[in-house]
Amino acid sequence: MLCADDMLNASILIVDDQEANVQLLAQMLGDAGYRHITSTMDPHAVCALHRDNHYDLILLDLQMPGMDGFQVMDGLKEIETDGYLPVLVITAQPGHKLRALAAGAKDFINKPFDLIEVKMRIHNMLEVRLLYRQVEQYSRALESMALHDALTGLPNRRLLMDRLSLAIAHARRNKRPMAVMFLDLDGFKQINDSLGHDAGDTLLSMVAGRLVAAVRQEDTVARLGGDEFVIGLWELSHVDAAATLASKVILAVSAPYRIQGHDVRMTVSVGISIYPGHGEEAEVLMKNADLALYEAKRAGKNNYRIAASTGLL
Repeated sequence: MLCADDMLNASILIVDDQEANVQLLAQMLGDAGYRHITSTMDPHAVCALHRDNHYDLILLDLQMPGMDGFQVMDGLKEIETDGYLPVLVITAQPGHKLRALAAGAKDFINKPFDLIEVKMRIHNMLEVRLLYRQVEQYSRALESMALHDALTGLPNRRLLMDRLSLAIAHARRNKRPMAVMFLDLDGFKQINDSLGHDAGDTLLSMVAGRLVAAVRQEDTVARLGGDEFVIGLWELSHVDAAATLASKVILAVSAPYRIQGHDVRMTVSVGISIYPGHGEEAEVLMKNADLALYEAKRAGKNNYRIAASTGLL
């Protein structure tokens, strides 16, 4: 919900070629408590100003020499790609009102000004604009939560599978290998049992950071849950590159951690499957990497294994 500060901190641009009108509106807004007021008498400057500042509200005079308000709104439409123009037009021509609304303006102010009406229309429009923005931000947050792990911020399984599908399509098109690494921390349960779940969560977040730092920017590090991570390796220059990256990851994870005043050591086991030899679909590559991980665990942990050439039947 909006509070008074949200409204008063809104950014407002006044556009009018008459200095007296600019001063009157600025004074009225200042007296009402609005803190971020900008003005210009040059209609050609409006789009550049809005591109740099993304105003919550633009008070726009329709009749100005050289470039009228309708032309300014046409320029603003190229900036506001979602189609929402935060424009409240100023006009002395009754016939311009419907045209302005059809052009994208959200409301209008009549000249000469009725200051009580002006303040009410500005307040109402800002309230709608800011609530609309809050809804957008909330929707983006929900979308992010649906695609990312809440603890580490890494992609979750859903986003991982989308990324793997893209990586496979890219590898197929370029006739190059890509790979999937399945990782499991060795003895993670002992950390939870000895230091508590808060320490375990801290360790998982630290491991996540090290994994991201150890691989390339184009690769995807995801957390499936618990102490299981998956890394999707984008196009590889050669098959051996997957083993090189696995060794780098193992070394990064094995460096000591300082958690709640304790020195903590952790190792990781890694299973690797490589496209196309171990599968041509994301699910198959994941399953074969998981089988290879099991072999790495059996071999003594803190190591990697590459899937058998026959793969998963």
